[in-house]
Amino acid sequence: MAPTSKIVLRFPASIADKPMIYYLVKDFGLMVNIIKANINPHKEGTMVLELSGGRYQEGIEYLRRQGVIVQPLSEQIVRNEHRCIHCGACTAICPAGALYIDRPSMEVRFDDDACVVCQLCTRACPVRAMEVSF
Repeated sequence: MAPTSKIVLRFPASIADKPMIYYLVKDFGLMVNIIKANINPHKEGTMVLELSGGRYQEGIEYLRRQGVIVQPLSEQIVRNEHRCIHCGACTAICPAGALYIDRPSMEVRFDDDACVVCQLCTRACPVRAMEVSF
């Protein structure tokens, strides 16, 4: 089975406008799921994506040759079950729908596979039940 990984790509400004994701799909046959992308005012890009396919390693090497910094997504969000009061503040801010209110129990649930590690929930939680783990 081909590897699937959540990775972080960092693009210098000099290459942020090149269609590298297109070539990952076209030339290497990789499946790309863009989870989060950002280009800052200095035109440097950051992208969190899930990448899979038989030529995964070749695609990673291609990115590195282009000047992209490739890193595994080493952070994750965890929920402290004992601290959570199920207020739902985190569910309103979660862009990925990883935090949601279960009905009819009205308890907050967390799907860590859907989490994009944006960390918005860590700031929204009044009791600090959402934490970053490295």
